[in-house]
Amino acid sequence: MLELDHIAVLGTTLEEAAEHVEHCLKEDLGGGGRHAHFATHNRLMGLEDGLYLEAIASDPSVPSPPFPRWFGLDTFVGPARLNKWIVRTHDMDSALQMFPQAGSPVELERDGLRWTMAVPADGQLPFDGLFPAIIQWHSDVPPGQSLVGSGVGLKSLHIRHPRADELAGLLGPALETSIVRFEQAKTPELRACMQIDGKEVWLS
Repeated sequence: MLELDHIAVLGTTLEEAAEHVEHCLKEDLGGGGRHAHFATHNRLMGLEDGLYLEAIASDPSVPSPPFPRWFGLDTFVGPARLNKWIVRTHDMDSALQMFPQAGSPVELERDGLRWTMAVPADGQLPFDGLFPAIIQWHSDVPPGQSLVGSGVGLKSLHIRHPRADELAGLLGPALETSIVRFEQAKTPELRACMQIDGKEVWLS
C-alpha cells in the first residue's frame, strides 16, 4: 500500500523554489541538504500529520550526473511551482511489481538519512509528471517525523489531469489517504490546499 509522504515545489534554482513556498505560505522554510547522486539540493518544511514540503532544484555547484536527474529537473522550465508528490511504501519490490512505470529503485543517502527512490530511466514520471514518485525510507526517523512542525497542514492535494480518471483507477486501490483528489482538467496541474491558522491557502 502507498501513503502520502511529502510534496515538492520545483524551481530552476533552489532560491526560486524556496521563495515561491515562502511567498505563498508566509512561512519560512528550514534547511535541507544535497543529493550527491542526482546533483540536486533542497530545503524542507515540516507539516502536520507527519507530512512535509520540499523545495528542490538542480545544484549548480557540482557537475551534472551522467544520467537524467530525478523529478524531471533537467527539463524543468518556467516559474517555480508545486510539481511533484511522493508516496511512501514499506516494500519497494512489491510496489514496483504493481507500478513498474514508477521506474527502477535507486539507493540514496544524505546526512544520516537512507532511502530507496523509484526513478524512471529518463527522469520523467508518467502522466506528465503527475504520477507519484515512490519512496521507501530505511531510516528510523524520516523527515516527516524529525522536522519541527510549522503549524501548516495539508488539507487536500488535487491532481488535475486530462486522464485523471485513469490515474485514479490505477492508484486508488493502493493509495491509503483521504486527502488526495483526482480531478479532470485540460492542463496537468498539482494544487495543494494548505491550512494555516484556521485559514485555507492554495499552493500551486
